[in-house]
Formats: sequence, C-alpha cells, structure tokens
Amino acid sequence: MLVLTRKEAEKILLPTLGVTVEVLRIRGNKARIGIDAPAEIPVVRQELSGLKSIEFTADVPASVQLSRLLRAVRQRMDRAALSLNLLHRRLEECGDSEALQLVLDVFRELESLDRDAGEAVESSSSPVPRALLIEDDENQREMLGGFLRLNGFDVASSCDGQDALDYLSLHAPPDVVLLDMVMPRRDGPSFVRQVRATEGLSHLKLFAVSGTDPASLGVTTGVGGIDGWFPKPLDVEHLVQVMTEEVGPGAALSVAT
Repeated sequence: MLVLTRKEAEKILLPTLGVTVEVLRIRGNKARIGIDAPAEIPVVRQELSGLKSIEFTADVPASVQLSRLLRAVRQRMDRAALSLNLLHRRLEECGDSEALQLVLDVFRELESLDRDAGEAVESSSSPVPRALLIEDDENQREMLGGFLRLNGFDVASSCDGQDALDYLSLHAPPDVVLLDMVMPRRDGPSFVRQVRATEGLSHLKLFAVSGTDPASLGVTTGVGGIDGWFPKPLDVEHLVQVMTEEVGPGAALSVAT
C-alpha cells in the first residue's frame, strides 16, 4: 500500500488509468475527496463494494451498453451545465449581453444533445426509466442513487431545489422526481409549487422522501401537490417497488399532460 500525505486542493494522479484524486476539503477527522475517472472505470464507496458492479463486457447486450453510455454522457453534461450556470450568473452581473447569448446557445446545444442521445437509446431498446434525486445530504444522495441504479433506473442528482430547477431547464423531464423537503436555497414545498406552475413540468411524478410531517409543511398529496410521501428512515425496497409500478420497465412511461 502506498501512503501519501496531501493538503486541500492537492491531487494524486494515476496516469495509466486516467484517474485523478483530489482532496477537496478537510474538516476535523473527515476529508472530502473528488475522483475523476473514465466512464468505464467503476468508482464505488467501500460499503457498496460488495454489490454487483457495472462493467462493459462482450456478453452485455448492445442496448444495455447504450443505456450505460447515455448515463455517462449525461453525467458529464450535468457537470458542464453547472459550470455554465455559474458563468451565466457572473455574466449577468457584468451585463455582457453578447457573452450571455453565447452561453444560452451552448445550453441549447446541450439540451439538443441530451434529447438526441435519449431518443437514440429509446429507439434501440426498451426505455430506461429516468429519476431525478434531490437531496442535500451527500451520503444519503449517493446511497439512494446507487440503490436506484442497481434496480434499473437512470439517476441524475441535485443538491437542492434550485439546482434541480437548473437541471430541468436543460434536460428532458425525467419520469419521476424524488425530493427531500428541508433543503437550502429552495426547499421541497417551494420546488413543488414552482414545478406545478411551470408549463411542461406540471405533469411530473413527484415523490417526497422526508422525515417531516407533510401537514406541517403545507404540502398536499394529489393534484397540484406531490404524488406520494415516503417517510425517513426510508424503506428503499418499498420505494423502488412503488417507483417500478409507476414508471419502471413494463409501466407506461409517458404521462398525459
């Protein structure tokens, strides 16, 4: 075992594998680590290492490989979109209208690429249900997202309601949205109201995953509110069962507007 000492913002490179490990933040006895690796190299938390890993092999059907490739492409696009959103906000402060238009043009190209890639996969295989997971706790976000992927869902994630709205402005609507209720910047109830009032998003399947009482937040279940409420601590198997019945393989993935 190679043992190294690194400070914040310092990196460890594995050039043969194309992997970069960076120390993002150190607080007390915990360090936040960023890992940039090629899509074909699986990176999992230790507690997930015993689960079935995802690999590209010769005996994997082409449709499955396309779905995994689409997932990898969308993950890279999400990173690009976040950076473009930040750039757009700074350009707004500067009042550079020409540069703002260029950023919007890139947004549209990303949206078009996402749509074309999704259509290509859908035309060659059974649709893979798409879920947007909104959770500000990083550990819970990674664990639940990993469990959903292992159960056949294509998962994108956001750290709060505003981040999720930025995502939805650039991508085709997912089949289902899972959201925490207590989050920074834009919380769950505010996100629900905004989605229900937005043309093209009002039909979204919204499932709340929260330890709070829906009545205390003024959130209704049904038309104009959320479609289901799953309390914490979460029964993930029950959640996946309900999601699969709603939008999983064999279910009708298109929702009438």
